[in-house]
Amino acid sequence: MYEVLVTGASGFFGGLLKRRLLAEGFAVTNIDLVRDVDAHEALTSIQGDIRDAALLKRVFGEHKFVAVFHCAAMLAHDVKDESMLWTSNVEGTRLVAQAAVDAGVMKMVNISSNCLWAEGFGRPVTEADAPAPVELYGKSKLEAEHVLAALQQDNPALQVVTLRCPTIIDGGRLGLLAILFEFIEDGKKVWVVGDGSNRYQFIYAQDLATACLQCLNYDKSNLFHIGSDDVPTMRGMYEAVILEAGTKARVASLPKAPTLAAMKLAHTLKISPLGPYHYKMIAESFVFDTARIRRELGWAPTLTNTEMMVRAFDYYHQNKRAIHERTDVSAHSKAAPMGVIRLLKWMS
Repeated sequence: MYEVLVTGASGFFGGLLKRRLLAEGFAVTNIDLVRDVDAHEALTSIQGDIRDAALLKRVFGEHKFVAVFHCAAMLAHDVKDESMLWTSNVEGTRLVAQAAVDAGVMKMVNISSNCLWAEGFGRPVTEADAPAPVELYGKSKLEAEHVLAALQQDNPALQVVTLRCPTIIDGGRLGLLAILFEFIEDGKKVWVVGDGSNRYQFIYAQDLATACLQCLNYDKSNLFHIGSDDVPTMRGMYEAVILEAGTKARVASLPKAPTLAAMKLAHTLKISPLGPYHYKMIAESFVFDTARIRRELGWAPTLTNTEMMVRAFDYYHQNKRAIHERTDVSAHSKAAPMGVIRLLKWMS
């Protein structure tokens, strides 16, 4: 039985990947600050910090991993201590990768983000396009990529595949999406900024897990952009979810310039969960070019944005009460605090 390490496997995507690997017959070790609620005979769960070098040395010494899947990350809307976010996402990445190298584990899959940009290109974004993050989370994820590149340069045998992902969606994905779903569930207006004709790509969590598994049989390092096909407009996607929900919710437009100004002010006053990335991208289109991962891994998406969002909403609808009672779980597994957006809901 092959053993793998998954960092952050108590979280939304890390947990899904962990369960997929267990189902495929792997032994999995999870390191996460959050307690792991799963139990399996082939699962070792460690509640700990990836910045703890001694812990990492012990774990790598006790197991014979064939690969590391690095999913752990601190999110901006879930952390008030910016230094903790930076050190977790950057120093934590370095320590995990260095511990792997020291133990002779030479395959690592790193989950990165489309938050490396905060503007649309008017075309699909390729791996050759230079990142330009505008907020701490995106900057930390880019620096983590640089850390891995430097370590790889010093250790040519180390194979690192970085998967840059748009928003990861499936049943159980909450966070900021829970705010949208609450508006739909309660029959409120669902707001788009501008006319809602912008297109913003997602990735189905199981499709991302499939790519992770395909990386195990990929014998070199690379950088891949990943995402869904046939990306609909935001207005069209919201209307499809509302139709599925069967509520009185409807899509309505907010004027772009004053709305963006209000979002910036709310962020400055720390009364909104939405940061610079969100107010810069909320009316923009952003789609990754996925030609490279299709060519190199033979990967292809299976669900569209609309299909995965319907799954996510159905989960919210069926579990609403329990969701709003959650506390000790990862940011994507609970509802984000609404802040001043609650006023917008009241006005809707």
